[in-house]
Amino acid sequence: MTFDSDKNHAQRKQSGLLVVNKPADITSAKVVARLKKITGVRKAGHTGTLDPFATGILICCVNRATRLAGFFLHGHKTYRGLLVLGRETDTFDATGTTTSKCDTIQVSDKEIESVFNQFKGSIEQLPPVYSALKHKGVPLYKLARSGKPVQKPPRQVVISKLSILDIDLPAVRFEVSCSAGTYIRSLCSDIGKALGCGGHLKTLNRIENCGFTLDDAATLEELEKLAISGKLSDKLISMNDALKGMTGYISNKQLTEKVLAGQPIWAEDLKHHKQKPTGKPCFKEHIKIVEPDNNLIAVLRRQTTDKPYDYSCVFHPEN
Repeated sequence: MTFDSDKNHAQRKQSGLLVVNKPADITSAKVVARLKKITGVRKAGHTGTLDPFATGILICCVNRATRLAGFFLHGHKTYRGLLVLGRETDTFDATGTTTSKCDTIQVSDKEIESVFNQFKGSIEQLPPVYSALKHKGVPLYKLARSGKPVQKPPRQVVISKLSILDIDLPAVRFEVSCSAGTYIRSLCSDIGKALGCGGHLKTLNRIENCGFTLDDAATLEELEKLAISGKLSDKLISMNDALKGMTGYISNKQLTEKVLAGQPIWAEDLKHHKQKPTGKPCFKEHIKIVEPDNNLIAVLRRQTTDKPYDYSCVFHPEN
């Protein structure tokens, strides 16, 4: 793809977030590669992998916004999935090899609801041996495929919401909101085991991530059309707006000069500049410094003691 107009050239230099509605049967890395080709941006990266078979929200940072990626790695996420009882696989999902089958599923709706309730709250979860987690620098799925699976120790995750949408055995449709690092595949496998018949995750759709929903998302095809027409900014979320859950401080010339010079910023410097978060507060340890034109110039870490703020990142004007 080529960009001939000045408008196309300008959009390639824009920074911000693009929320992609990821299709099935493509890796998250390939989505980013296609996004870079479609838009012509210099840098891009996602903020949390979706399995190839999964669909839905994939937050992608472009150009200078890649420096903000870390702020979106640990946010809560919401999924809708389909659990199929009676079959276990080595990957805990429908792409894997069957490891056990239960031909007769004798569980009531009430029993299923009871088991689902057991997995709400803070729980320990074993990551799948087929995952992108690494052991001595090697992804676990590569070790598993070579016949040398490595089981990582259990870790604490939080299931803040787990509700059944529909039961049509052997299928159970559900919705789950959870902390970062939660494997929905493992959750389905554990529920199947607890019911005594086994189970696996058949489909998965991420419908919310860090406050962004499918309403904010666009397919790769939609983004391609916008890029060709020079209207990519219609879907590009500015760096300031992307951090909508972070308390901001509207800068003036004096504060901007201090920030860009890397000078110490004290609470006293900010007392007349504060604005409340425009979304649900979810970045409580950080603040942002924003110019009146909505341009993000810095993110700083709050201090609990009588010290200046720590700089997390500064965005100097581009030439």
